[in-house]
Formats: sequence, structure tokens, C-alpha cells
Amino acid sequence: MWKIAVGFVVFAAIALYFISVAGDKVDMSGEKHGADAVHAPTPAPAPALTSTTTPQPAK
Repeated sequence: MWKIAVGFVVFAAIALYFISVAGDKVDMSGEKHGADAVHAPTPAPAPALTSTTTPQPAK
């Protein structure tokens, strides 16, 4: 039983060490919603086909 407690303490110490080393790279504040949320930019829409001719079938 004591091995489980020692293992937990060692794992927690390693986890806290890595979190402290990461500094500002790790965001521990949870999910973001609303205006504060950071999203990837949306891709530009594909150009519309405005050709008046119909494509010819391959021969």
C-alpha cells in the first residue's frame, strides 16, 4: 500500500516539475468561450466557376 502512495507522490512531483518548466506554454485556465476564444483562421472560399462555356468531355 505504501508503494502506491510513494508512486503517486513521485508522479505528482514529476508532473508539477514539467508544468513549472513549461511556463507560459501551458494554459491551465480551461475551455475558452465567446470573444476570448482563440480559433484558427477560416480558409478562404474556393473561387466560383463563372465560365459561360461548358467543359468538353475528354476524348
